[in-house]
Amino acid sequence: MTSQRSHPPALFKLVERTVREEGLIERGDTVLVGVSGGPDSIALAHVLWRLRERLGFEVSALGVDHGLRAEAGSELEQAAGVLGSWGMQFETVRLSVGRGANLMARAREGRLGALRHAAERLGAARIALGHHADDRAETVLIRLLQGSGPAGVAALPPQAGDLIRPLIRARRSDVMRHLERHGVPYSTDPTNEDRHHLRVSVRLDVMPVLERLSPRIVEHLCDLADDLGALGLPSPTPALKRAQLQAMARAAEGGRSIRVALPGGRTARFDPKAGSIVIEARPRASKRAPPIVPPEK
Repeated sequence: MTSQRSHPPALFKLVERTVREEGLIERGDTVLVGVSGGPDSIALAHVLWRLRERLGFEVSALGVDHGLRAEAGSELEQAAGVLGSWGMQFETVRLSVGRGANLMARAREGRLGALRHAAERLGAARIALGHHADDRAETVLIRLLQGSGPAGVAALPPQAGDLIRPLIRARRSDVMRHLERHGVPYSTDPTNEDRHHLRVSVRLDVMPVLERLSPRIVEHLCDLADDLGALGLPSPTPALKRAQLQAMARAAEGGRSIRVALPGGRTARFDPKAGSIVIEARPRASKRAPPIVPPEK
């Protein structure tokens, strides 16, 4: 008896199942897709465009140029041509994100702000982001490396308020297979190969080793994030006062480490390499410990 090879489900099926099971989109919704021109966001836009009539929603897209890479403008132009050939509405916004401390976090906040402004103008109830299962697994590992607690490890849920992630049950290989199968053009960002970024190092160096040891590691890490998210734990990053954020920014610009005191004996430490704030249970004991900025009253 000849055994049959099992093929992974098409990306259309994966996304439709995720949308239905997680309740990401309701009939009559308008969905705004954040599109950079890279493979993940282009694939997401393509799938949602093709599913819009079947699931009864409207979809449009927005591209954000942070002004950080010269190639970004041409990548968004290519995306505009691709989406326009389908008949999909696509707009671009240019932001000014100056160089300095916490660059990636500031760029991310600026991008989300632009998406939310456009969503409000268009009447979009949901903003769709192109994170997939590999992104989520990498984020879980990064949070563990940074010392995050359970709430922080519950990263990139399928839905967080107005943000939805229809690709979150798909693998990166599913995305690339979909683009090749349907002949959809996309752009590549050279910074995704720069190991100076912690995420790139985790993706290129750490994950291959873990997958050799445990071929289902991505699934296991995503399951862990799901299980912790189901606990409904509060956000791991409390709101920092303006003076604390300014002190962190000054220290980061000067290449110095700094921790900020938080209620309950915790501290917040800015990690300039990862571009994020790490919450620690207690200050590290050290004779040369960096200064702790008291909470603003």
